[in-house]
Amino acid sequence: MNYITGKHISRRTMLQGMGAAVGLPLLDAMVPANRTWASTEAGMAADKTRLVCIEQVHGAAGCNDLGASLNLWSPAKTGRDFDLSPTSMRSLEPFRDYLTIVSDTDCREADAKAAKEIGGDHFRTTAVFLTQAHPKQTEGSDVYSGISFDQLFAQRFGGDTPIPSMQLSIENVDQAGGCAYGYACVYTDTISWASPTEPLPMIRDPRAVFEQLFGAGGTPEQRAQRL
Repeated sequence: MNYITGKHISRRTMLQGMGAAVGLPLLDAMVPANRTWASTEAGMAADKTRLVCIEQVHGAAGCNDLGASLNLWSPAKTGRDFDLSPTSMRSLEPFRDYLTIVSDTDCREADAKAAKEIGGDHFRTTAVFLTQAHPKQTEGSDVYSGISFDQLFAQRFGGDTPIPSMQLSIENVDQAGGCAYGYACVYTDTISWASPTEPLPMIRDPRAVFEQLFGAGGTPEQRAQRL
């Protein structure tokens, strides 16, 4: 018997040898010996870059003029030789070769553009975060913002994954109608917009997230096994 090389076994080859391999664990048999699926040529080819967008609604400690002057959230030096040690991102030092740090961004479209919008900047920022579109001031269902960056990414790459995107939240998102300053609550409840008129609901319940990923139902033992 020849030692299995680093080349992934095709589905056709697997089916042809099914009679002889019926006693083998399927997934283990399909992966070359002493190697993980991710390290095979097929695994690396199938692996897709993940995109995670996180909004810290109330900002982070040091995310102000003082923090900027002390470089708490961005290195003082630009280019590849930046120094993370004095910043709040020093824990990312082992991954510096994979980092691209973008500074001096803002949510300018959250600024008031009319007198009646003054005071609502905070309520607009969530809708602006990934869309960079000035949201329509309304407390009704006729909301309007823009397609969010994460959904543009999902439209491009989501077809290669079972679930194109997931929207998660740790805050209450069960509000409806108007919230404050003449804006619908949905503007503050989600950062993801499939279209300018289609805000996507956020999931707060961990079990709902798990069941969406791995399926619902089954006995308590089966659910525990899926964990």
